[in-house]
Amino acid sequence: MMVPAALLLLGALTAVLAPRLLARADWPDREPVVALWVWQCVVAAVLVCCVLSMTLSAAAAWAAVRGHVFAPAPHSVVAAYALSTGSPWAATTAVALACGGAWSAAMLVREVSRARVRRRRSRAALLVRAPLLPGEEPRGDRLVVLEGERPDAWWLPGPAPQLVITTAALRRLKGSQLDAVLAHEQGHARARHDWLLHSSAALANGFPQVPVFAAFRDEMHRLVELAADDMASRRHGRLTTALALVELNEDRGVFGPCPTPQAHVPQRVHRLLTPPDRLPAARRLRLTATAALVPVIPLLVAFVPGLRALG
Repeated sequence: MMVPAALLLLGALTAVLAPRLLARADWPDREPVVALWVWQCVVAAVLVCCVLSMTLSAAAAWAAVRGHVFAPAPHSVVAAYALSTGSPWAATTAVALACGGAWSAAMLVREVSRARVRRRRSRAALLVRAPLLPGEEPRGDRLVVLEGERPDAWWLPGPAPQLVITTAALRRLKGSQLDAVLAHEQGHARARHDWLLHSSAALANGFPQVPVFAAFRDEMHRLVELAADDMASRRHGRLTTALALVELNEDRGVFGPCPTPQAHVPQRVHRLLTPPDRLPAARRLRLTATAALVPVIPLLVAFVPGLRALG
């Protein structure tokens, strides 16, 4: 039972240390796409630790599970794990982790189901406010313009994402500012940021006592906006994108002293106006490769006894 315990310890250390290290780093705001990848790898490593620990704990607790898990392995490999002398806590650990996995899946299904319901309602309301013209076929890439007194623009995710913009936004956005806003929303749609938001929300809502999942959700909401800002600024310039953000949000009180749900907008505008230096390509590649190795570490820990036995 040493390997399942080591995997749980590794998962706990990753869940505690990785968010702190990322919070202290100065590069995530400079490279939001890389930061998104690193966060996904960290959370994947924690989940892999739990899955492997559950599997080995179940193999130690029940001979039937052990026979399936180690069916193709030689006897020396099975003996190296000492599963037949498993701890009395093996069954409890396996059941607890299995319940946690089932709960995570249920939370993800609930989150996706709720998102689909919201999306269907939004599309139905959109058809009421902007009905199709006679003979017009519904298209996923259709830009919908709505009558509205508040300048706003958003995207409806799904298999056929749609961009929605109000007439007030069309009146306020000047020149290429409108193109920058549309590029920002298209960046969300093309990168499928909605799946990142759904997954992080499911983990955070399912396990509110686990700080790494709450941090994962909060960082996903922040980093996807920074990544979309960068996509827009690369096409239309940072100043244009920053002015478009100001035009869309200045009437909502986000630039005042009182906090609002869009309190991150001033930081995004400041970042666009004073762009941080990007990391060198070599360092971006090293960060990406290092993050990809993080979920592999639990696999190495799990396979060490077997590899030693074969050696």
